[in-house]
This record gives sequence, C-alpha cells and structure tokens, in this order.
Amino acid sequence: MKVWQEVYIGLGSNLSDPKMQVLKALDSLKDLPNTQWVSHSSLYSSRPQGPQDQPDFVNAVALLKTQLSPIELLDRLQAFETSQGKVKKRHWGERLIDLDILLYGHETLHTERLIIPHPFMIERDFVLLPMAEISPDLILPNHSRIKDLISELPEGFIMTDRKVEKS
Repeated sequence: MKVWQEVYIGLGSNLSDPKMQVLKALDSLKDLPNTQWVSHSSLYSSRPQGPQDQPDFVNAVALLKTQLSPIELLDRLQAFETSQGKVKKRHWGERLIDLDILLYGHETLHTERLIIPHPFMIERDFVLLPMAEISPDLILPNHSRIKDLISELPEGFIMTDRKVEKS
C-alpha cells in the first residue's frame, strides 16, 4: 500500500491571461489520480526573476496529498503543462504555465529529471510567501522554518500591492 505524501506544487504564468492559466492549472491538479486536493494560496503578481523584457507573472502554490511517486507526479504535471500549451522559449523566460514540485513530504531526491526540494525555492518570495500562507509553521526537509527563510530572502519579486486574489 502506497503512503500518502503532502506535496507542494508551485504554479506560475505570464502569458495569455496568466490568472486564467494558473486557475486552469489549479483545476487540473484536482483531477490527479491517487491524489487528494488540500488547498491553494492566493494568487500573487510578481516581477520576472529572469530576463526583464517579459510580462509580470501570476504565481500560487497548491498543497495536495498524493500516493503518486515523485516521478509519476512529475510526468502528470508535465502532461498538464503540455496540454495547456506550454512551450519553453528560454531559461527563466516567459511561459504559459509552469508547474514545479516544491516539496514531496520530507523526501529529498536528486536525479537528472527532478530535484526535491526544488533547488531555487528558498530564494523566491513568490514561492515561500504562498507556501507560508498555506502552512505558516512548515519546516523543510533541511529543518529550516519557512518563516526564517522568508526573513532571510535577499531579494523580493512579489509586487506587494498586487496580490491578485484568493479564488
């Protein structure tokens, strides 16, 4: 019998009505097999972390419980991205939808296809703040508290006056 794991998924879009793209992806997550929907954060507007000649992003984080393995979950998320029309144009560039596994229980994984915890999540307020909204007392696999990581962020990308909304 497979164990249920709490999984945090980061979502982001900055093309073709980004709010609608994130909401559509959130709905897709609710249809994952062997997975239970728990909650999601508000939607946040953020400036791009990568090249600055692209539109601002809409970001959110979803919390699920799943019996899918990390690779099975990755395959499903990539299938959602493809079906929603994702095409990667450039590194950290514009995208229709991006779905990232941020945490998978307390597991750590480092393969060619997947690194868990997500290797850049602790540098991104557009990941940490939505995660803290869902789970304010969250402790990462490396024993860091999410509140401490937020207080140590060197740079912010969320536009504080532009929280999109909770839906």
